[in-house]
Amino acid sequence: MKSKKELRKEVLARRDRLSWEEVRAKSEAIAKRLFALPAYQSAGTIMYFLNFGKEVQTLQFVPRTLAHGKKVIAPKTVPATKELVLSEIRDLKNDLAPGVWGIPEPKAEALRPVEPEAVDFVIVPGVAFDPAGRRLGYGGGYYDRFFPRLRRDVPLVALAFEVQLEEELPGDPWDWSVDIIITENRVLNCKDKK
Repeated sequence: MKSKKELRKEVLARRDRLSWEEVRAKSEAIAKRLFALPAYQSAGTIMYFLNFGKEVQTLQFVPRTLAHGKKVIAPKTVPATKELVLSEIRDLKNDLAPGVWGIPEPKAEALRPVEPEAVDFVIVPGVAFDPAGRRLGYGGGYYDRFFPRLRRDVPLVALAFEVQLEEELPGDPWDWSVDIIITENRVLNCKDKK
């Protein structure tokens, strides 16, 4: 099996070969599947990763989630401790600014802190996923440190393009798996495969 580093490079190269038109169209297909998910519909507070580069375009989903009457939460990274601080987002334009790696994050002056226990549904970023729900992140460990702070009943949902799926990913004991993967073509319930 390839190393995490090799896989990360390979999958990111595949994803980056998608045209912007494909990224937008596939993201829209993913949004439809996400919004139709019963767990999304019943959740009051949704945590999003905010996209950068050719990730699933979650920034486009936030206004619709707000229009669905839900509270939207986004993370701010704290590189010194490799932690995520959660903040409520009410206005994309005024609440966000590019963070440490150019990823949109809540601005310091717009922070509205939220405790992890208040989150009902988490949309998880990642480079690659497999059908068992294993996740290959970007290598910082922020999310694996964050997940234990959530309530046990909170679904971890990955939004990914089909090109980001692998048959099997290597895993470490501290790695967290996702419960559901939504791609432009399907919804994978990973709990069935664990």
